[in-house]
Amino acid sequence: MHTIADFCVIPMGVTSSVSQYIAECQRVIEKSGLTYSMHSYGTNVEGEWDDVCRVMKECHEAVHAMGCPRVSTSVRIGTRTDKVGQTMADKVNVVHEILAKDAAEKK
Repeated sequence: MHTIADFCVIPMGVTSSVSQYIAECQRVIEKSGLTYSMHSYGTNVEGEWDDVCRVMKECHEAVHAMGCPRVSTSVRIGTRTDKVGQTMADKVNVVHEILAKDAAEKK
């Protein structure tokens, strides 16, 4: 089942910046081969359900392996079966097309 997840890994119980932990998560996601896009409050990732869930678990494992005692993650997941092959980029492009049409009509 095609899945798009937006998740935010939150290292807890550390006294330094969390950036090093997030960078490690990005390395984990990159190695997974899944399509992803990091943003300022998390990461969007897409792929098959099991693969997406596995990479989120691997992020937790990697952060714990760095010595972080607690990890919390907020997740939003969407699946669909009616539009096979639609990607994160496709969803964003549709909105850009609408906005471009708006701009053209204002001229």
